Amino acid sequence: MTSFNDFGLAETITKAIAEESYTTPTPIQIQTIPPVLAGRDVIGIAQTGTGKTAAFALPILHRLDADRRRAARKTARVLVLSPTRELSGQILDSFRAYGRHLHIKSALVIGGVPIKRQMQAVDGGLDVLVATPGRLLDLMNEGAVFLDRVEVLVLDEADRMLDMGFIRDIRKIVAKLPTGRQTLFFSATMPQAIADLAKSMLRDPVRVAVTPSATTVERITQRVIHVDGGTKQAVLADVLKSETVDRALVFTRTKHGADRVVRDLVRSGIPASAIHGNKSQGQRERVLADFRAGEVRTLVATDIAARGIDVDGISHVINFDLPNIPETYVHRIGRTARAGADGVAISLCDGEERVFLRDIERLIRIAIPATDRRGQPRPAQPPREPEREAVHVRAPRNGRPSQGPRRNGHPPQAKGSDGTIAGVAFLNGNGRPGRNSGRPRHSGQRAPSRSR
Repeated sequence: MTSFNDFGLAETITKAIAEESYTTPTPIQIQTIPPVLAGRDVIGIAQTGTGKTAAFALPILHRLDADRRRAARKTARVLVLSPTRELSGQILDSFRAYGRHLHIKSALVIGGVPIKRQMQAVDGGLDVLVATPGRLLDLMNEGAVFLDRVEVLVLDEADRMLDMGFIRDIRKIVAKLPTGRQTLFFSATMPQAIADLAKSMLRDPVRVAVTPSATTVERITQRVIHVDGGTKQAVLADVLKSETVDRALVFTRTKHGADRVVRDLVRSGIPASAIHGNKSQGQRERVLADFRAGEVRTLVATDIAARGIDVDGISHVINFDLPNIPETYVHRIGRTARAGADGVAISLCDGEERVFLRDIERLIRIAIPATDRRGQPRPAQPPREPEREAVHVRAPRNGRPSQGPRRNGHPPQAKGSDGTIAGVAFLNGNGRPGRNSGRPRHSGQRAPSRSR
C-alpha cells in the first residue's frame, strides 16, 4: 500500500490525514491498520517514532465513525493506557487531530492535575479515554468511571509499563473489562513478563514487528567519550559548546542528577531545562513547549519522562549516564535522526559504566568508536584491573610448590613433615613483614594476641 486511501478509511479521516500532510503510510501502519479494521487483536513490536499511534488511532476512529452510538455515562468505548503523562497527552492529541471531522468525545486521565476535573470529563461518557494506569485506578475506586462497556483496549509502551511497576495495576484494570473487547498491544521490546501479559490479554493476535529492538538507525553517528567520573560535567559542557547543536536531549539516571546537570550547564553559560517526575504537569508542558520552539536547545531528562517526548529536530542525544539496560540505549538514541534527518549520539562513559557499554555493544552488534571531547578518534581505554595485595610465598622445603586448593582467596600453605607451615611471609597493612613472618608455627601453638 502506497497511500492512506488504500485502507478504505472513512472520508472524514482521510481528509484529516491530508490536512496533517501525511501521504505515505509507514511499515507499522501498513501491517497494523488492515487487521485492526478487520476486528483482530494485534501485538505490535515497534519503537517510538515508527508511526504506531496512527497505526491504531486511524482504524479505531473508522470504527467509531461507522457506529456512532453514544457512550453511557461514566463509561468509555475506547480505552488507551500509556505509561507517562507526556505520551498520553500526545496520543490524545493524535486522536483529536485525525478525528477532527468526527466530533468525538475524548478526555485525558493522568496524574499531576486536579482529579475532580477528570471526573467531570468522564461523567457524560466518552468515545476515547486516554489514561495512565495509576490515575485511572483512582477514578475507578471513586466510582467515577466503569470499564464494562469498553469495546477496544490499547496498551501502548508495555515494556515501559513493566519498568515503572504498572503491571499489577494493568491486571486490575483488565479484570474489569469485557471479555469480548478488541485488544491492541504495543511494546518496543518483548521480555518474558511482557510476553506472558500479552498472552493473558489477547485472543489469536496478529503479530507485527517493525525495526527490531536490537538495531539502531543507520543515520545516527554514535561515539563514546571515556571520562573520569568527576569530569563528566566539564566534558558535557565542552561537547555542547563545540558541536553544532539544533536541539540536544541529555539523559541522566536520576531526577536529582538531571537537576544537577542543568545547574552546572547554566553556570557554564549553556541554557538548559530539566523534565522528570518531580515536575508538575504544567512545568513539564512549558518545558516541552520551549524545547519544541527552540527557545531552550538543551533538555535534560530521565528515561521515564523522556518516553513521551516526540519532538522533531533533535540533532543530538547525549548519555550523561549510560543506561544499565542495553535496550534503553536504543530507545534513547532513537529520539534523533527523525524524518530522514541525520543525528548524533554521544555517550560519556566512566570506569564503572564500561560493563554497561560492553552490554550495549553486544546488543547493537557494533563497537562504538571512542573519541575525545572534540570528536577526534582515540583508542578506547581498557578497564583498570583492581589492585591486589601481594602475598609472598617462599618455596617449601621439598623445593616444589604445593598443588593444594586455595583457601579464602590465599595461596595454598605448604607444610613440612613436622606439621609446620613452611616459610610463609605474612604481610601486615603497611606491606612490611608481620611479627610471625618467616617463623614456622606448630599447629597447636597459639597465635600471639594483638590486644596486648
